[in-house]
Amino acid sequence: MRASLLQIGVDPAESVNSRRTRVASLIREQAGSDLVVLPELWPVGAFAADLFAAEAEPLTGPTHDAMAAAARDARIWLHAGSVIERADDGTLYNTSLVFSPDGRLAATYRKIHRFGFDQGEAVLLGAGDRAVTVGLPGTTAGLATCYDLRFPELFRQLTAAGAELLIVPAGWPARRRAHWSLLARARAVENQCYVLACGTAGTHAGVEQAGHSAVVDPWGEVLAEAGPDEETLTVDLDPARVAETRADFPVLRDRVLGLDRP
Repeated sequence: MRASLLQIGVDPAESVNSRRTRVASLIREQAGSDLVVLPELWPVGAFAADLFAAEAEPLTGPTHDAMAAAARDARIWLHAGSVIERADDGTLYNTSLVFSPDGRLAATYRKIHRFGFDQGEAVLLGAGDRAVTVGLPGTTAGLATCYDLRFPELFRQLTAAGAELLIVPAGWPARRRAHWSLLARARAVENQCYVLACGTAGTHAGVEQAGHSAVVDPWGEVLAEAGPDEETLTVDLDPARVAETRADFPVLRDRVLGLDRP
């Protein structure tokens, strides 16, 4: 499987519509990949909470339409990062969208853990209530978003549900970049999964972004890592390596507490 992570720069001077068009073009350029991953809330910016309500859209809104067309044109699986979804009852969610190569919306995930400590996302958005996996060719992906990375029990649940690849779009701040890198490796090691951690670049709402998107293998080795600026990472993954790692070092079978063993 060839995976490409698009570390999108979020510039407040660029309109949301212009960024959608630009990102769709970047996706089409990845036509040789099997899977393309975008960051969290790249249309509006993960820290631009004052814009969430104005830029919220229905699940099948303009970002859905642009991303569906790009996935279909490139014939790729696309994790389109996340958008501010306005549900039918008016509740806002931080919702990830996954598209199949025919442009079909194959999966959605509403972020469970909301960041902000009683402000921003934590009070403006509703919380998701279920872990989500999606079948990809030759593997199963588990979906999480940014702040979720700090809660290992979600990833254990995804592993128990069959995930071998963990996809984590984010808008992670630069001042805590060390945590971003450490936690991505930790989730890979403890679950013996690939981790695709795709962040944003630039500065939005006054918050410098960490960048440093990374692809981590099931042994915790970093296969590729971006710098701080807008960049594309492309890596070839071997889904069979997950089963090999789990067989060679069968730590998951020794679990005693928590969820049923995978």
